[in-house]
Amino acid sequence: MKRLILTTSDSGAGCLRQPGIADAIMPIGDRFFLAGPRPSDIEFLESLVDEWLERVSRKYLGEPDQTAGITELCEAFDTVDAWIDPDPNAQLILSWLLDYFRPLDSIVSKLHLVQADVPIGNLSPDEAVARQMPVIKIGGDHLKTASMAWKAYRSSTPQAWFGLLSRDLSALPQLQPAVVALLEELPGLATGLGATEMRMLELIGEGNATPPDVFPGHEKRNTRRVFDYWQIGALLDGLADAPVPAVSGLDGGPFTEEMHHDRERRERYNQSKSSLTALGRDVLAGREDFSRHNPVHRWWGGTELTNDWLWRWDAAKQTLIAP
Repeated sequence: MKRLILTTSDSGAGCLRQPGIADAIMPIGDRFFLAGPRPSDIEFLESLVDEWLERVSRKYLGEPDQTAGITELCEAFDTVDAWIDPDPNAQLILSWLLDYFRPLDSIVSKLHLVQADVPIGNLSPDEAVARQMPVIKIGGDHLKTASMAWKAYRSSTPQAWFGLLSRDLSALPQLQPAVVALLEELPGLATGLGATEMRMLELIGEGNATPPDVFPGHEKRNTRRVFDYWQIGALLDGLADAPVPAVSGLDGGPFTEEMHHDRERRERYNQSKSSLTALGRDVLAGREDFSRHNPVHRWWGGTELTNDWLWRWDAAKQTLIAP
């Protein structure tokens, strides 16, 4: 009986490959869902094609061609298990995956969910097996919940996503924390910054902080795991390089591949001792709004945020505030 495992990170796939618990283990997605305007399903599928063709053995698909992809891959196995990390991006991937498979009875009939409560890539192979995470047969409730979440995230405002908090999301046990975590990344009611940006300001405000000190990660002081490494670097750039910056002292940037390939610049960046500007101190104290002094243009789900269209999150009241 041929078993395929789909998982939501390269590190998770690496962990699960070593015990030999499946015939093939493939990571899907990345931080695709959290960067830039939302792609269509076709665009996302096209972004996976080359990756799948490179990874999938001809043992399962035969001679690869330009039409091979996730559907053809799953059809080639007797059982398909989705091992999903708990972070918000992984929950978005799960929602997209189940929504995409929903009309495909031949795949749904062999689809199972293994919902991890910690990042799979943080476990050793022995730990991943020893945890004996439940294997749940995908049913109608899972598919319905996933489709509802995926549609909400792609909406042109955060209202439908906020509305998920009043719905029963228990079919996907890590979805509700992800809903809250993503709402917290909307501009704050008083500060105009999301929770990850505010956490970086807090750490910098404590003094003597370098960029590696404020980046999230395993066993790090910044425990928010919404954005990936490159997106965190872009957020920190935004705080330091704005017309009226909140952070000073960042050296060697901007945070780009070019900087990473330049050893001298990369070392200067990593050794930078950042501090808060007057605006940064006021924003951290809740006395100032970053967006009042600086342009805003970024995407949150299907919502294009600008200074004139700034949806906000009131963390104290757990309420969405319209522009």
